[in-house]
Amino acid sequence: MRRNVKELLVEAKDASELMVDLAYAAVFFDDDDLAREVIRLEERMDDAVAELRILCMLATRSPEDAEQLSGVLGMVNAIEEIADAAEDIARVVLKDLGVPGELRDDLRHAEEVLARVKLRATNRMAGASLRDLALPSETGMWVIAIRRDVDFVYGPSGETVLLDSDVLFLQGPQEGVDMVRELAGGEPHNLDPPAERKKLSNLERAVDILVEMKNAAEVAVGLAYSAVLFGDAGLAREVSGLEDRCDDLYYELQRWVLRAAAEVDDAELDELRALLQIGSSSERIADAAQEMTRLAESDDDPHPVIAVALREADEIVADAIVASGAAAEGGTLADLALETETGMYVLGIQRGGRWVYRPRGHQTLGAGDRLLVTGPEEGVTLLRNLTGDRRDPEAGGQG
Repeated sequence: MRRNVKELLVEAKDASELMVDLAYAAVFFDDDDLAREVIRLEERMDDAVAELRILCMLATRSPEDAEQLSGVLGMVNAIEEIADAAEDIARVVLKDLGVPGELRDDLRHAEEVLARVKLRATNRMAGASLRDLALPSETGMWVIAIRRDVDFVYGPSGETVLLDSDVLFLQGPQEGVDMVRELAGGEPHNLDPPAERKKLSNLERAVDILVEMKNAAEVAVGLAYSAVLFGDAGLAREVSGLEDRCDDLYYELQRWVLRAAAEVDDAELDELRALLQIGSSSERIADAAQEMTRLAESDDDPHPVIAVALREADEIVADAIVASGAAAEGGTLADLALETETGMYVLGIQRGGRWVYRPRGHQTLGAGDRLLVTGPEEGVTLLRNLTGDRRDPEAGGQG
């Protein structure tokens, strides 16, 4: 059955975001299977994008139609660029360039990681629903997608029942990965703790810059979708600032990589090439995010299908404002466990006109704070109840 523009746009957005997560995960786990998942998703993306372009052309009946649908195509082009950049990151793994151990340590021991876990013959999960398994409370890991043969289930609900041979994609604390792997009948990774640093080398400085680029690029994408959905020019400017920051960081990355090249032997030069490739791809992701925000900065309203698609995607973008006296007021993000309790991931917090991106667990919430989040649609009501935000979740953005 032929799909419509909205369905294709939802699939393209969901697939591109998953590709970015999987690509970075492939790097820090040095996992060819994860990298091949990215390539598999890229092939599906190509089909969806081609179909989208054909449908937009067929739907054009007047100059007015063409003008509105050009915004849809602009968003499609940005999503495709994000997916292409993710594919390039994955190919760093498949080409066996290798990456420095310091980079893997930094990424593996971040507050949040993404993992791929396949249910094996001895698993203890098949036949149970995600609600019954209660993985977020038991392991801290949240299932963001499932692959069954060649099909993907994005944002599975609590009623989703797992089947033998399902491939799960999960997000959460690194220590939760081995817990899920054992439930799935696999062997734990048993990753060593990161080595304690003394004096930073040129290579370690380059790695730190690359990790910052990765974080900035990922946040830029989330903010870009939010800017378009809410028609928020202020968020669009934040994305532009992040894109500028990524540009500056890439120049810094090049400098430290060149300095590090004088300290390594020929066998390690490929690792430095890998750093530059991942940095370049991260910069392209931020560029695509900024390109997307042109829809929010335009005086004309974007085509209605864009807002509908963003609200119906696997991981929608939404906001919540902390009310005085709410349960969330005075609590830290770690104490509130928003991802476990609501399924929503905090991209940023706006306070007094300024933004805190990717806030850490120790961040305390106060009355008037605006949380920009991404996650399943049903999580918006849970989050707004917690923050005392009385707006109707169906209304979407700022009220």
